[in-house]
This record gives sequence, C-alpha cells and structure tokens, in this order.
Amino acid sequence: LQKQQMPNSSSISQFLLLPLADTRQLQLLHLWLFLGISLAALLGNGLIISAVACDHHLHTPRHFFLLNLSLTDLGCICTTVPKAMHNSLWDTTTISYMGCAVQVFFLILFMGTEYSLLTIMCYDRYVAICKPLHYETLLGSRACAHMAAAAWTTAFLNALLHTVNTFSLPLCQGNALGQFFCEIPQILKLSCSHSNHREIGLLLVSICLVFGYFVFIIFSYVQIFRAVLRIPSEQGRHKAFSTCLPHLAVVSLLISTDVFAHLKSPSMSSPTLDVVVSVLYLVVPPTLNPLIYSLRNQELKDAVSNTYFFFITVKLQGEKKGKLAKQAVSSC
Repeated sequence: LQKQQMPNSSSISQFLLLPLADTRQLQLLHLWLFLGISLAALLGNGLIISAVACDHHLHTPRHFFLLNLSLTDLGCICTTVPKAMHNSLWDTTTISYMGCAVQVFFLILFMGTEYSLLTIMCYDRYVAICKPLHYETLLGSRACAHMAAAAWTTAFLNALLHTVNTFSLPLCQGNALGQFFCEIPQILKLSCSHSNHREIGLLLVSICLVFGYFVFIIFSYVQIFRAVLRIPSEQGRHKAFSTCLPHLAVVSLLISTDVFAHLKSPSMSSPTLDVVVSVLYLVVPPTLNPLIYSLRNQELKDAVSNTYFFFITVKLQGEKKGKLAKQAVSSC
C-alpha cells in the first residue's frame, strides 16, 4: 500500500527507520544503553578536547590531530544516536525527509574526516620515527593546519556531493529503511533501478579512496616497523612502538567493524545483525578512542586529570560562593 501511495520522491515527507526492538521494555533498555554510551563518549572526547586546547604542553602536531579526531567522534555520536534515543523514548520510527538528508550529510562528513585524519596521524608517526630530523619542517604548525583543513574540506565536498545526488533520485519503492539511521545504501534500495547508477559510481569512488587510505597506512607502518627494529636499544624500540600502538588500535577497530558491516555476506544479513554491526562501527569506536589514546600517553593523562580537577574546583568554588551569598542575604 505504501508503494502504491508513494510512486516518487516528491510525495515522501518522511522515512520509516528500523526499530531497535519490538517490545517496549527492550526499547527503553536500548534507550538507557545509548544514553550511557553517549555520555561516556561526550565525557571522554570532551576532556581530550579541553585538555589539548588548554594545556600548552599538548600543542604538538600529534595532539592537534587528536583534537580534530575527537571532534569527528563527537560528531558521529551526535548525528545518529540522539534520533535513535528519541524514537526509542517515544515509541516511533519516523524521520523527516530533510532530517534524513541532514543525517546522511553529517555522517559522511564526520566519517570521511575521520578516515583522512587517521591517515594524516599515520603520516605523523612515520615522519617522527623514520625522519625525525625533518619533523619540524614537514609538520610545522602551518603544515598541520593545512592538512587538517584539507581533510575537513574534502570530506565536506564529498558529503555534499553524495547527499545532493542521493536525494535527487526518484524513489518508487516505498519509504521504509532497513536501518535505525539514514544511510545511502538503504536509500538506494528505495530508488528506481534505472536511476541510481550515478550514486553507485560515487560510492565506488569513495570506497577506492578509503582503500587508498588503507594502503597508505599499511605501507607507512611497514616502514615504521623496519625503522623501529633498527633502533639498537630495547628501551628506544619500546618507546617508539608505544607511540604507534594507540593509532594502530583505533585504525584496526574502525576498519574491521566498517568492512564487516558493508562487505559481509548477504546470507549473514538480518535486521538484528545489521543493527548490532552498525552500532559497532558507529558508536563503539568514538567511545573507545579517548580511552585507547589515553592509556599509553602519560602527558595526555596528566592533562586530562588536571582539566577534570580544574572543572571540579571551579564547581566547588561556585557552590562555596553561592553558600556565602545565601548566608550574607539571610544575615541582612
């Protein structure tokens, strides 16, 4: 009936998202689970952003790119999770046509920027270990700003191109999406079969670009490991490996979950599995990235601790001033 009532995209005012659960109890459970994960991601990434921005000891290329990575992680969380929580709370599955387009745009923007930043951070480790004498020249403040701007600009243009092209396609297969958020492959399933070749071509270009990032990272780490193994002291080798392990762990987590989500066998596909896998690559990496980067970075841990205690101190001082003010008013 929906397909008969919605012959083209001009008559679609909203999409139907896949519900996270069938029962009300499970919907509320997912709500609280997403709320906890979102708060953890906001706290971890917010502390890293505050620490890097406020502590002048962390004004280095490595931490500058980490700040940008935390911004993309917050963006990924804020793009998809709030709408899923809203639908679970109010027991609905709808999202407006414009809201779906905005969600697709920002999701591609933040995911594309994250892949670019991880590649740039790999280049940072390559220069620091393989060409340490040229580090200040190759990764000066201006070069870092240009690389970060290039990552954001490229992802913005890519997101704009995909969003405009996808939502200009005529949709003649209903309005039900097989995912709890808006993504391009699910929207293409609703389009007329003869009109989505251009967007499929753009998706293939994006996949080739991500594959190029992956090849660059693999090649860089081969060079890094060869350089580290030539370090004579065991302590020096351990220190060099320590600076690479967090980045390697984040890249492995993101790529493995993303590849499994989009390249798994059709025989393994099911609504429940698709939702679980989507949560793994959309929600889990942004939540774990601050923890991974903080474990082996003593400077970052100290800065985060100082930032946390600074906010606590400011809050306590504010409460103390408030009590003194109340006492003064009552005495008057």
